[in-house]
Amino acid sequence: MWISTSCEFSFEITVPTPFILMLRARRGHQQWVAREEYEVLPSVPVAEFTDQYGNVCQRLVAPPGPFSIFCSAEVMIPDHVLQAPGAPFVEIQHLPPQELIYLLPSRYCESDRLYQLASEITWNCIPGYDQVAAIENWVRQNIRYEPGTSPVPVSAMEILDRRSGVCRDLSHLAIALCRSLSIPTRMVVGYLHELEPMDMHAWFEAFVDHDWYTFDATQSGLKGGYVAVGYGRDAADVAIYNQYGPPVFPIDYQVAVELINR
Repeated sequence: MWISTSCEFSFEITVPTPFILMLRARRGHQQWVAREEYEVLPSVPVAEFTDQYGNVCQRLVAPPGPFSIFCSAEVMIPDHVLQAPGAPFVEIQHLPPQELIYLLPSRYCESDRLYQLASEITWNCIPGYDQVAAIENWVRQNIRYEPGTSPVPVSAMEILDRRSGVCRDLSHLAIALCRSLSIPTRMVVGYLHELEPMDMHAWFEAFVDHDWYTFDATQSGLKGGYVAVGYGRDAADVAIYNQYGPPVFPIDYQVAVELINR
């Protein structure tokens, strides 16, 4: 399917403010980016780099006054999310070196504290994909998805105590539970067609049977329409923008995702 994505941020800047942005759709074996538009107003010098996770990032300094960022793309993605019930667990000694980082506890995913709960959730599952699916379902059933209720990232342990959160919060808990079972798991940020309410979205992927598979505890079932922008250990790695200096917040923020015919 072909998806059109766009996001726009408007700020009122008081002092020159450095930004690092992560807004360009990822290119990979499941995504083909056919067209992109990227605009900052007023125009300022922008430097682009690739971070340690392969995400394409942009650096700039926003001048005082009104400042806006607009990014859009047309992306071809699979019609359906690939699922693989029964796909086996990959033993640690056989994992590719670049995936080992996704086994470790991280700032928002305290996997070293969740082994007992993860074992209880998955006690009758075949190791691998079925364990992740059981964790996804447990989070969906036991943690309320409440968009707009958590303005800053919180950790898996906090969400387990609170029992509610936004998409990134539910993903943090699911990621931590999967990692506690030695399954490499990463956070993904991007777009989802027909997300309600429309916004940027976060979900997670798990590495089983030598491939990455998509999971999303916020939705009733997996469907097509996911467009990935960034991958990382948790929300600290995949912020769509980081701003440095006196805090500034968008005075306007819009996200759109539509099906297109090509």
